[in-house]
Amino acid sequence: MKIVFIYFLVALGLLAQQPLSAQSFKLMRYNEDYTNLSADTARNWYHQLKYAPLRDSGWYASFGGEARYEYVLTQNEDWSKTGVGTDQYALQRYLLHADLHLGQRVRVFAQLSSGTQLGGHFEPGPLNEDQLNVQNLFADVRLSKRLVFRAGRQELDYGTGRLISVREGTNVRKYFTGAKIMYSAPHFGVDGFVMMNDDVRPGIFDNQPTREVNLWGAYAWWAIPASGNVDFYYLGAHRDEAVYEEGIDREDRHTLATRYWKYGRGFIYNLEAAWQFGRFGTRSIRAWTLAIDLGYVFDHLPWKPSLNLRNDYISGDRRTGDHRLGTFSPLYPKGGYFGFNPRVGPANLIDLHPYAVLSPGEKFSFQADAVFNWRYSLNDGIYRPSGNFNTAGSGSHKSYIGAAWLLSADYTFSPFVKLSCGAQYFQTGAFVHDIISTPADSYFFNTQLTFKF
Repeated sequence: MKIVFIYFLVALGLLAQQPLSAQSFKLMRYNEDYTNLSADTARNWYHQLKYAPLRDSGWYASFGGEARYEYVLTQNEDWSKTGVGTDQYALQRYLLHADLHLGQRVRVFAQLSSGTQLGGHFEPGPLNEDQLNVQNLFADVRLSKRLVFRAGRQELDYGTGRLISVREGTNVRKYFTGAKIMYSAPHFGVDGFVMMNDDVRPGIFDNQPTREVNLWGAYAWWAIPASGNVDFYYLGAHRDEAVYEEGIDREDRHTLATRYWKYGRGFIYNLEAAWQFGRFGTRSIRAWTLAIDLGYVFDHLPWKPSLNLRNDYISGDRRTGDHRLGTFSPLYPKGGYFGFNPRVGPANLIDLHPYAVLSPGEKFSFQADAVFNWRYSLNDGIYRPSGNFNTAGSGSHKSYIGAAWLLSADYTFSPFVKLSCGAQYFQTGAFVHDIISTPADSYFFNTQLTFKF
């Protein structure tokens, strides 16, 4: 690892001297396009790495990667004075990909990933460690100008990541194996997909596919000129053993949802609603969520301040033993939707989340958040950021879980290098004081250095 680190430092110094044209890194690296470099007559070695012609008629290869180093410090993460106490560890993640275009109709994308944890009181979990794995390996076949078929291992990320996310915040990113068909037009697009969820193991090339369909659905978007954007989607999900306070059973869940949103200058908004139905064993599922995110960007003022307010209502189970499950399932959510180290997940939850963003310059941004959390139902517990069941709540009649206070900052040295820091204080509320005999507020600090090429 020392050799790898030295290599990336050397590469960093070289890349800092490169022109920044055609540089636009995406969350999903397979969405990057460097074909405009084909006409660059003053191509340097970096441009040749990003666009390497193989022959005429659109045959070319592109290569890229990432190294991310993170330090984490936590205290009382389990909200107990007699619990873990202080813990600290380091995380490192490496991604390397190759994008091969075989003419105008066929494309193959491959990506390796490695995530490891150093230190800490416990063995690293699947979010922190997967020593070596094939993260993406798929082939695209263009059936027509607007229609593309994709098959193989692939990352998915839709909307705000509330239900389907690549989980960029964790050390190990999320992927699926399956098939997808994509239609795109200038103002409209839709993806249909059928996927298997693989089980992550910490070793080398040892992840196991579930060998059954876990996720299927369709996601459509419509950009209305001068009026915002509308998303419509349906998601189906299956789990052999889903766990809620209601119990453990087989689950087949369906989600119908819509989203209306606009980001950019001036008034910004994101309104999203979802309804879930299906079967949990012999019980019927009736669950829902409503998310409201409103803000305004004062782009004419110094530092371009943005003031925002988010409010989420996420249903929980109303009664035990009534043959109906009311707990909303976030399926495969973004872990940091309610903060970069949320202690409460998006199920059985009401939250009020004001936040503000300042941008003193093009390279620096600063954000302050406050997240107040209540249980939606007093007969249901609290859930982890992944949506998995955490702590039973039927023994307490208190709803207030607590408040998270967050400060974060990003500094972009160049399009290749970014430094991020964050601190969080979770102030426990009446519910936590009810269920834990020695309650304690929790603290979290992390810093990340990310290098991409």
